[in-house]
Amino acid sequence: MDPTSTELIHILPFVAVGFAAQVVDGALGMAFGVISNTLLISLGVPPAAASAGVHSVETFTTAVSGISHVVHRNVNWRLFLRLMIPGVIGGALGAYVLSNIDAAVVKPFILAYLTGIGIYLLIRAWRHKAATREPKIVEPLGFLGGFLDAAGGGGWGPVVTSNLLAQGAAPRTTIGTVNTAEFFLTATISATFITQLGWGAFTMATVGLLIGGICAAPFGAMLAKRVPARTLLTLVGVILTLTSLWGLYQAITR
Repeated sequence: MDPTSTELIHILPFVAVGFAAQVVDGALGMAFGVISNTLLISLGVPPAAASAGVHSVETFTTAVSGISHVVHRNVNWRLFLRLMIPGVIGGALGAYVLSNIDAAVVKPFILAYLTGIGIYLLIRAWRHKAATREPKIVEPLGFLGGFLDAAGGGGWGPVVTSNLLAQGAAPRTTIGTVNTAEFFLTATISATFITQLGWGAFTMATVGLLIGGICAAPFGAMLAKRVPARTLLTLVGVILTLTSLWGLYQAITR
């Protein structure tokens, strides 16, 4: 058998996961890191190496996704600046912590909090009103989301997108802005991981996720622009609640 075809068969599942995860992430502002990171860890990849690999992929997918959201006018540039700067600072700190310290102790508490936010968003979607308002708590969310995203292998979208929506921000521009700001976060986190772990953390699984993620990135922005606000809120709430409950179950039973 041709070794090249054998390698391709092994990569295809990761391509499929990367594609599906990025479509969800681009449309709802979350889930790529959670889905991809969970898969890599379940296959025996160490948490720091898994997070490094996923973030290296996200550097490329978020660049394509961010450009797509800009083209579709899904970005609030004032909100973007308020999120991006503290997010980058928190991300660099979180990557350093995960590379040197076990940060798993606080993970169950964060997941329990995110489960509650997911349920709250479902209630908001059920009672949805057209009126939106400018979120007040932004910079702390950016810092916390960046830190947790690096230290926990995923968290920027669940923490930032969900909390901004809970404050009443418009779903379409919130998702587009959070996705666009994420490029700068993931680039910083990846660079920090490389300085701490070297290039050994990047595997063929990373290549598969990268191929699938880049192919899917333009579609998420299109969906975010076309799907009604109430539907977006409902989908975000469902994805956030299910992924957080699953992560909480895994954290407690380990």
